[in-house]
Order: sequence, then C-alpha cells, then structure tokens
Amino acid sequence: MRHGQNWPERLWLVRHGQSQGNVARDAAHENGQHVIDIEGRDVDVPLSELGHRQAQAAGRWFAGLPEDERPEVILTSPYLRARQTADAICEAGALATGKGKPVVDERLREREFGVFDGLTSLGIRAKYPEEAGHRTKLGKFYHRPPGGESWADVILRLRSVLNTINLHYADRRVLVVCHQVVVLCMRYILEELDEEQILAIDREAEILNCGICAYDFTRSDSGLCVPRLDLWNLGAPLAEGEPQTADRDARAGTR
Repeated sequence: MRHGQNWPERLWLVRHGQSQGNVARDAAHENGQHVIDIEGRDVDVPLSELGHRQAQAAGRWFAGLPEDERPEVILTSPYLRARQTADAICEAGALATGKGKPVVDERLREREFGVFDGLTSLGIRAKYPEEAGHRTKLGKFYHRPPGGESWADVILRLRSVLNTINLHYADRRVLVVCHQVVVLCMRYILEELDEEQILAIDREAEILNCGICAYDFTRSDSGLCVPRLDLWNLGAPLAEGEPQTADRDARAGTR
C-alpha cells in the first residue's frame, strides 16, 4: 500500500543470532564470575555456531515470503554479530530484488556500556559499588555508566535513524538487523511509549535471537499514517531439536 507519507511500507526489526558473547555471559553468571570471558572489543564478537543457524533460519523465513512482501533493503548495525546475521539473511534470497547487500549504519550499534563493559552484575557491584547504587536510584532507562550510554541516549540516535529511513526509504519495505535494546528503543519511539511502558515490555520476556518484529503503517482517523505493531518476537522455525535462545545482548550485567 502506497500511502504518500514519509514512512516505509513495512518495517521489520530483527535481533542478531546468538553470539559467542551471549554464551560467555551466561556461563559467567552461572559460575558466579565477575568478568565475562570474551577477549577484544564488543563490536568484534561473532555469532556462535547456533547463532549462524538461527540467522540462516531467519533468512529462509524472509525468502519464503511472496516476492512483493519481501524486504527491499536491509540496514544493519556495524557489530560483527549483526552483520553476520544480515549477510545470512541476504544470502538466503530474502531481498525482493534477489540481490544486494546490507547497508551498515553505525547508529544501530549496541548500547555502549562504558566502564561496565565485560562485567557481570556481580562484577559491577564489586568494582563500582557507588555507580551501581547510582544506577539503582536512576533506573536503567536514564542511568549512563561512565563512558557509556543510557537507554535515552540510544533513543536519541535512533530518532535520527528513523529520519533517515523516512527520507531515503519511504514507501519501501525495510529490514533492520540490530540488538535487543535497539529493538526495544525502536518500540518506544514508534509507539510513543513512556519509560514505565517500555521497561514493562522488557520485563515480560527476553527478545529471541533472530526474533522478528514488524510494523505496518496505516492511516488514523485524522488521516495521518501511524505505526501498527503486526509481529512481535516471532522466532523463525529452526531444525528439529534446535533451541530458540534469548540471551541478553549485554556483556555487562545491566538488567
């Protein structure tokens, strides 16, 4: 449906597949460790073997849509795990054109954790007790760890992303591959939620690795197009016995 306003025809948000960081973080929490056993930068953390299979499953799901319903463009976070997911979706034939590659947009990157990066919740409280107390007082929506970002900071850059999407991809079908907090913050913007509402959604359930969210844009009674949530946290079908996972993106214990 072409509606003549500056919105995409359809917008999908997909979290990346399970990463090696997700696996290491779970192990650190289970073992009561302060530090997550991942070397190097968060931006360079790749998908796990299961994460690759989840990304391929998501690609098959999109490729299985009728051609006139498939994405026309794919935007992705620059983080390796997101780019690997977006590449797998492209390689599965998900684009309506049958060819093309993802467009990297650094504004879709994971939330930056600053001094909390690489620490579990235990590690944060042990190493930065004063800052942990400050976070408890402010809440995670507004708390900005030193050198890092709050959810509100992420929302600020995502408003800019949506302006770009509306400018360059109006009336097109757009797929965004990103991270859990980015998906939630996009919901905050698109549905005009408040702090309490988005944190309640966050508490309800973890977003699946390669979980699919979709928005259509329909006319309201006033004649304006408004985002309408059509799919939420849909897991692409995996091979029998393969688990759906919902490990948190965060390498820091920031729940």
